[in-house]
Amino acid sequence: MTYSYLALGDSYTIGEQVSLHESFPYQTVQLLRNQFKNKHQFLAPEIIAKTGWTTDELAAQISATTFLSQYDFVSLLIGVNNQYRGRSVENFKPEFQDLLKQAVAFAAGNAQHVFVISIPDWGVTPFAADRDKAQIANEIDLYNKACEEIALENQCHFIEITSLQREEGSNPDFLAGDGLHPSRKEYTKWAGLVFDGVAKLIS
Repeated sequence: MTYSYLALGDSYTIGEQVSLHESFPYQTVQLLRNQFKNKHQFLAPEIIAKTGWTTDELAAQISATTFLSQYDFVSLLIGVNNQYRGRSVENFKPEFQDLLKQAVAFAAGNAQHVFVISIPDWGVTPFAADRDKAQIANEIDLYNKACEEIALENQCHFIEITSLQREEGSNPDFLAGDGLHPSRKEYTKWAGLVFDGVAKLIS
């Protein structure tokens, strides 16, 4: 069987500052190919994401894009730019809810094949050296609480990567050259968690 994967998001999904094959969607597919090489095939991930996008900007691009009739798996990681621009969680919630419902529709209505990924904490990176790190962490936590609640309400999976990312958030090995975005090593951790979720569904 051949599986398709749609990844929706922002810079963390497109893999800003790293090669495309080092982004977590591509690493996820490679893990799946390695694990199921004698059983299944996996198309390259289709990625709808751009650095700086907020929820409404992602929604606008989705409306302007032609998609396959359905996808076997969909991931959604969005919201850091809403927080960065100072938007409230209350403003974020309905927009995220709409995006998640679209993600479920892309997965042919199968919510169990949709993976919401938590928002990383950019406050722990060198980029935020002169920022209020405690405030950023608190706001990211509130956003992620909303993401998790909405994901579970819609019977989707929630993958928490923020605690892992915070552990290595200032480690140069886990950061791209801009001191803000993750490196391949950080994305490898995320890909492993997404892979685990997908593998359970198709094993």
